[in-house]
Amino acid sequence: MGIGPQPENAWASVFGACRVDPCKSVAQTLKSPSPIRPISPARIAAFDILLRVARENAYASELLHSARYSSLSPADHRLATEITMGVMRWRSRLDDEISKLSAEPFHKLDPEVRESLRIAAYQLLYLDRIPASAAINESVELVKRARKKSAAAFVNAVLRKLTKRDEGPARAETTNNSAALSRRFAHPNWLVDRWIAQFGGEATARICAHNQQPPATAIRLRDSAVEQELRDAGVTLSPGALLSSARIVGSGDITRTAAFRQGRVVIQDEASQLVAALVGYGSQILDCCCAPGGKTSILADRNPSSLVLAVELHPHRARLTRKLVGQSNVRVISADTRRLPISARFDRILVDVPCSGTGTLARNPEIKWRVKPDDLADLQSRQLAILNSAMQQVAPGGRLVYSSCSLEHEENADVVERALAQSGDFRVVDIRGELETLCSAGDVVWPDVPRLVDGPYLRTLPGIHPCDGFFAAIIEHQESVVSG
Repeated sequence: MGIGPQPENAWASVFGACRVDPCKSVAQTLKSPSPIRPISPARIAAFDILLRVARENAYASELLHSARYSSLSPADHRLATEITMGVMRWRSRLDDEISKLSAEPFHKLDPEVRESLRIAAYQLLYLDRIPASAAINESVELVKRARKKSAAAFVNAVLRKLTKRDEGPARAETTNNSAALSRRFAHPNWLVDRWIAQFGGEATARICAHNQQPPATAIRLRDSAVEQELRDAGVTLSPGALLSSARIVGSGDITRTAAFRQGRVVIQDEASQLVAALVGYGSQILDCCCAPGGKTSILADRNPSSLVLAVELHPHRARLTRKLVGQSNVRVISADTRRLPISARFDRILVDVPCSGTGTLARNPEIKWRVKPDDLADLQSRQLAILNSAMQQVAPGGRLVYSSCSLEHEENADVVERALAQSGDFRVVDIRGELETLCSAGDVVWPDVPRLVDGPYLRTLPGIHPCDGFFAAIIEHQESVVSG
């Protein structure tokens, strides 16, 4: 997650403090200087991460919090995060501004040159307290570090032209026109078109505006007593907007606290927490597509005497879930949910499907440049196969929660309706009643339940609700009604 512009003295130790070898990692750079002109560790990290995102379809938030960058100072890590996430959020706007000043077509430039230009352009256009000389000079050095020395003069010339512009990118008025919204908020036009058709122009503008800001950090308190411990550690908290067990971090680094390291507090969006709460209570619980285990942990905490079987397709992600979810009543296996190697029936099942993730663009802005319209049909096919398979595991009278963090109807209601059309033994349970039950129990604190509901389904929208965009449907196996 990013931060706002920082005072210049926050970056004072960054400029000129370290010399960098192009073959060395950030950790090595911090340990031993070399004769190359200085580049801040923060910009090196941002540059390397952006290249990995482009080349490997990696996720920036995961890379930023990986062990490779743990040696960065807090100030360097904040700046690396700000630049990395800012470049991805505003990429199309940055590219437009650079293209106006470049004699070479932007898309034909080498990836290293493109990313160095974007990094500097973001700082020049969107960060008020970064010296222009630092932004320009270090991007030139990044090109040299990447062994693209012949492009250094070109990068320098383009960026110096950018500093001579009278103002940053023009701010268009909010409008229902998809092209204007797309440009203003740096979103693909096809995606904005879809959202306007589904949610309307005003809601779409709010969604897009939300996606361009660092999202709030929501946490789940596994033990209410841990709250005071966090405050004593310098973390300021405010109540969650949706759930009584949630808190919003105002300041302080939650990841550096003992409570976080010990798993007694978990970083998790409130809508994600709510989806897991909708699963309810059962003696045999199945969590499909479980990694990285945030919802699995909630199921285990809410059902401490029940078996929770968590399934993950990819072995390395199953191992991650085992590491992150320590409750003794959880068993994690690596298997394909579409062909589960078990014959048991479960009275509660969570199917949180792999999806486009368009409800999480504030956290994962790279998704909007990665997902394509044709991807939705392929995703739906996979989601339908997973749901159909999971429905075969629901015990008579049991329930299944189908969910996604997508805003696209193909991945949500369309999947549910197609699955139910193929089986007469299931029905959709109206989500409003379940939310009201959670309100009565004190779990949900959101005062306006109807605003969380779209037909019989849960529907949260970024910018409309204080959380990521999630969809959820409760599906009940009715066979027990027929058999009496």
